[in-house]
Amino acid sequence: MATDLLDATFAALADPTRRAILTRLAAGEATVTELAAPFHMSQPAISKHLKVLERAGLVSRGRDAQRRPCRLEARPLKAAVDWLEAYRDYWEESYQRLDALLAELGEDG
Repeated sequence: MATDLLDATFAALADPTRRAILTRLAAGEATVTELAAPFHMSQPAISKHLKVLERAGLVSRGRDAQRRPCRLEARPLKAAVDWLEAYRDYWEESYQRLDALLAELGEDG
C-alpha cells in the first residue's frame, strides 16, 4: 500500500466518530441522515467525517434514485492490518522472552 494511503487510513481511524461510522457501515449501507442519527452532531459535520473516510478509500458513495448511500470499502483496512502484522512477531518474541525469564526466575525461587 502506498504510504500516503496508509497515512490517510490511520488518520481516518484516529477519530472515534469515524470508527463508529465504519462500524455502522459494516452492517450495511446507510445515508448521511441514517449515519448522523446516533450522534449529537449535524449532517454537515457527519459529511465532513465521511469526506475524510472517502479520501482514505474507506467509504464510497453511490446513487440509488434519490438516495446516496454510503458503503464500507474494507480494502484499506486489510492493508493497515497487513502493515501491523509485521509487529505481531516482535510482540510475540518479546512475550516469549518474558515467559522464559519468568520461568527462570521461578526455578530459582
